[in-house]
Amino acid sequence: MKIYQVGGAVRDKLMNRSPQDIDYVVVSSTPEEMLNKGFKQVGKNFPVFINPTNKCEYALARKEIKTGNKHTDFKFIFDESVSLEEDLMRRDFTCNAIALDEETSQIIDPFNGANDIKNKILKHINSKHFIEDPLRILRMCRFAAQLNFDIAPETFLLAKQMVSDGLLKYLSPERIWQEILKALQTNNFELFITAAQQCGALQQILPEIVPLFSIPENIEKHPEEAVGAHTILALKEVSQSKPIIKFAVLVHDIGKIKTPKENISIYDDHALNGIDIINQICNRLRIPNTYKKFAILCCQYHTLFSKIKKLDSNTLIEFADRFVKCEINDFIEVCKANYFGRLLKYDKEEFQENVEMFKLIVETLKKIKASNIPNFNNIKKDKNIANELHKLKIDTINNLLKK
Repeated sequence: MKIYQVGGAVRDKLMNRSPQDIDYVVVSSTPEEMLNKGFKQVGKNFPVFINPTNKCEYALARKEIKTGNKHTDFKFIFDESVSLEEDLMRRDFTCNAIALDEETSQIIDPFNGANDIKNKILKHINSKHFIEDPLRILRMCRFAAQLNFDIAPETFLLAKQMVSDGLLKYLSPERIWQEILKALQTNNFELFITAAQQCGALQQILPEIVPLFSIPENIEKHPEEAVGAHTILALKEVSQSKPIIKFAVLVHDIGKIKTPKENISIYDDHALNGIDIINQICNRLRIPNTYKKFAILCCQYHTLFSKIKKLDSNTLIEFADRFVKCEINDFIEVCKANYFGRLLKYDKEEFQENVEMFKLIVETLKKIKASNIPNFNNIKKDKNIANELHKLKIDTINNLLKK
């Protein structure tokens, strides 16, 4: 038995990053030997074991044989004869196919991955193995974002051909979302979107996003010209934010794809138009309801935030009331991305004034209860409490705005 540290942990160490997870491959061993040494088996399709001491995963070295079109259609060979290099060869990119012998500190790098890391290049190992797993198309886009690497031309062309051959159709909606989610957790999600668009994968996984890159913007407000270009700039503004915020930014202007060409500079309806499209995306990819609800909320109301000082009392209350029970700071972050994610230099003081006004109104509305209605105890049961409460809110907000 010989144990090596492999994969992302070794890559991260070579990049002077702290590894998130440490995985090991075990060469020249059997399930029986692993169990006898106290490891706990967790893998069903192939032997993966947990070391009870360090809680890390240890997988027996294996080879893979493709048995079908799906991402999971593989037969695994994991007998004692499988070498370390054979195990590394089945991996996707050279940067992920490096092993470390912890006993000697020796780096085993049969595919020159360390050099590709140094040059910040994402390069596939073996074309035959690469095309057997369509998930690697999305992993390519995700690692480009996660590592901030350029994609090797030969790898990009191979992925593009795989997309053209229709291989992404074999991925389940859940698996697609999981890769998108992992990309959302990086600090360069816009690179995932750009890479996916350029290789054609975006048309397959998020076809609703693709038209944004060809829809003209209102030049007076968006010198970047296309809605998709604004979306990319907005995503850069939230590079350090939570995944749910980045997803909301991705789709905040999605309703503009329904704007008639003759009214291309008038987007009064794009917020409402986006609701059905977001529902369509989330239902197809089975995205969690928390993401869907927040994205719809941001899509519907981000335009009102930018003109909050011009809203009448009724609209202002309808707008702010939606956030009385919400995390308003996340919404403000989406609005900030929309506000500053463009080539124009907007006034930071003006934006901050909008933030303070929005927070003040939301906090004021939080304090207004039905019991605050004058003569509340004397109102008959058939009296429309909702109307009286709305009148009270109108009076309170009007008085607030006069100050």
